[in-house]
Amino acid sequence: MARLLLADDDEELCEMLRDYLRCEGFDVDAAHDGVAALNLALGGEYDLVVLDVMMPLLNGFDVLRKLRPKSLMPVLMLTARDGDVDSIVGLELGADDYLAKPCNPRVLAARIRAVLRRTGADSHDAGGEHDLRLGDIELQRGARRVLLAGRPVELTSTEYSVLTALLQSAGRVVSKESLSENALGRKLTRYDRSLDMHISNLRRKLGVLPDGQERVQTVRGVGYLYTWAGD
Repeated sequence: MARLLLADDDEELCEMLRDYLRCEGFDVDAAHDGVAALNLALGGEYDLVVLDVMMPLLNGFDVLRKLRPKSLMPVLMLTARDGDVDSIVGLELGADDYLAKPCNPRVLAARIRAVLRRTGADSHDAGGEHDLRLGDIELQRGARRVLLAGRPVELTSTEYSVLTALLQSAGRVVSKESLSENALGRKLTRYDRSLDMHISNLRRKLGVLPDGQERVQTVRGVGYLYTWAGD
C-alpha cells in the first residue's frame, strides 16, 4: 500500500480527500501548514507528497525548495485554478506533476497512480531491464539512477521517465503526445506546459554533449530528440 502525505491548510477539503484516497487503497497522513508538512516529509517514509501551494508558515514552494536538496520523493502540487505561474514555478523547483484546485478526487487519484508508476513503486520487473549507455550518459534502470560521465545526476521521477523515453529513441524525434502518454501517464492537453518544463530541467541538469551540441533538441511543432549519431 502506497503511503501518501497530503499537505493542505483547508482541513475540510483535506479530510474529504484523505477519506477518498483511503478508499482508493492509499495510506494517507495529513499536514495543515508548511512547517509540519516539511518535517513529516523529511521524517516519514512516504511514497509521494500532495502539496498545496498556499499554506501558512511555509508555502508549498518553500517546502519544495527545502525538500529537494534532501529528498527526491515524488511531489504533486495543488495549484490555484488556471494558475499557470504556480504550475511553472512548481515544476521548475522539481515537482513531478501538478493539478489545479478545486480538483476532482478521481483525477487526483489517477495522477498519483501515474506518478507512482513512474517511480517504480508499482513495478515489480524493473530489475530485469537492461541498463542503457549512450556516450557519456548511463541509465541504470534497476536502481532508477542516471550517471553522467560516471557521476550521479539527481533527477525527479518524472525527469527520469522523460529521459528514459528520449534515450530509448535516441537519434529519432519523439512526439510530445508520445512523451506525455509514456512519461507523464496522460494525454497531452493544449495548454499543458509540464512536459516543456521537465525538458528544460533535464537540459539544465545534463548540460550539452562533450562536443558542444545540444543534448536534447526541440523539433518545432513535433517533439524532442536526444542527439545521437550512433557508434
